[in-house]
Amino acid sequence: MMTPQLEHACDITVELSRPHEMGESPTGTRRIIPIVGGTVSGPLLNGRLLHVGADWQTVLAGGIADLDARYAIETTDGAVIEVVSQGIRHASAEVAARIAAGEVVPPSDYYMRTFIRLETGHPGYDWVNRTLFLSLGGKVGSTVKLSVYRVG
Repeated sequence: MMTPQLEHACDITVELSRPHEMGESPTGTRRIIPIVGGTVSGPLLNGRLLHVGADWQTVLAGGIADLDARYAIETTDGAVIEVVSQGIRHASAEVAARIAAGEVVPPSDYYMRTFIRLETGHPGYDWVNRTLFLSLGGKVGSTVKLSVYRVG
């Protein structure tokens, strides 16, 4: 078997607005965090995030956040690419409180990883439809900063 290779595709800065707290549900504490913009820059993708989408989070027992973000990239040459990003974030109670208070906490102090599927009908970006991506990053104030890698 081959070992998968990672190729840096881009860095994404996701701009967020105030979360909508749904409260405690049978599956955990739920919140919806609107995605209101952002930037995409890198060797494979460049553009901006459209003002559509949200991160539908569920915080589970033990402080594990189940992340389910859906949004869209508009590339610099006009392609629109759907992003479906699912993963987890885990931090100690102390680190989670610092993040919630808006403190800039180094991503090395907690674990945040997502797998990403991209989809588009634009022929120049058809390759994204046949590729999986992995991201790592963290929350910085009212943004999330992600480094995104193409899995080869």
